[in-house]
Amino acid sequence: MIGVLITGLVAGWLAGKLLRGSGYGIFADLALGLVGAVIGSWLFRQLGIAAPGSIGFLAMATIGALVLVGTVHLLRGAI
Repeated sequence: MIGVLITGLVAGWLAGKLLRGSGYGIFADLALGLVGAVIGSWLFRQLGIAAPGSIGFLAMATIGALVLVGTVHLLRGAI
C-alpha cells in the first residue's frame, strides 16, 4: 500500500514537471498520480499493453496522470 502511494506521488510529480514545469503540491501530486494510475491501467488494458513491475506501473500511472491533466486543460480552455 505504501509503495502504491509513493509511486502515485512520483507519477503525479512527474506529470506536473512535464506539463507545468513544477509539481502541483504534495496532496495534488498524490491524488493526480493515484487517479492517473486508474486511468493508465484502463488505457493500457484497452490497448493491450502490459506494464510489468514497478517501473511499468510508474510509467502507466504517469501516462494516466498526463492524460488526466491534458484533458482538464482542454476542458478548462473550452469553457
